[in-house]
Amino acid sequence: MKKTGKRLLLALAVLCTVPALAQDQKIESLARGGKVRVGGFGAPAIKFTTFDDKMGVLLGGYAGVMLNSKLMLGAGAYALVNNIEAPRTHASDPTLYWNMWYTGFVPEYTIKGNKLIHIAAGALIGGGGVMKSERYKEWDDHESLDYSSFFVGEPHINLELNITSYLRLGIGGSYRFVKGSNTAGITDEKLSGPSAHFTIKAGRF
Repeated sequence: MKKTGKRLLLALAVLCTVPALAQDQKIESLARGGKVRVGGFGAPAIKFTTFDDKMGVLLGGYAGVMLNSKLMLGAGAYALVNNIEAPRTHASDPTLYWNMWYTGFVPEYTIKGNKLIHIAAGALIGGGGVMKSERYKEWDDHESLDYSSFFVGEPHINLELNITSYLRLGIGGSYRFVKGSNTAGITDEKLSGPSAHFTIKAGRF
């Protein structure tokens, strides 16, 4: 009985010392000491991508709230801006061009953003649409044909340079995964593809 009592006391002493030891080790968390530094930025961008096996140019960008100079939570949107001719069903059909847009939620994580050159990685998750239309018409005369919507996921990575404390320039790449479109003359595979992009970030990091 005495041996059993001593063992219980020893075990109790060990259990009591574990929390004391744990207190010496700081727990890393998003909130530093209960305070979260809140910033934010906007990031207009231009993307050069493949679209229907041709060169496409996308304009857009993303913006959001930045927490502790690391995690950004926001939204983004992009649209195809150059003329890419859609295939004709009949030779007598008018010339139509592809239009595509997409938008979605954008999380992004910046690694060592206080360094002159650093990396940021994130993704856009959302949806968009593809259609055919004539170019150079008044807005009221604009008509879209064969419209269909799709799901899009686009992970990206940037190499960024701090110009000032509130301005960053970035170059990077992404890959656009498209699923669910059913517009005649194009497939999900031709809507998907890699992109190279140039970004300007302005805000409180």
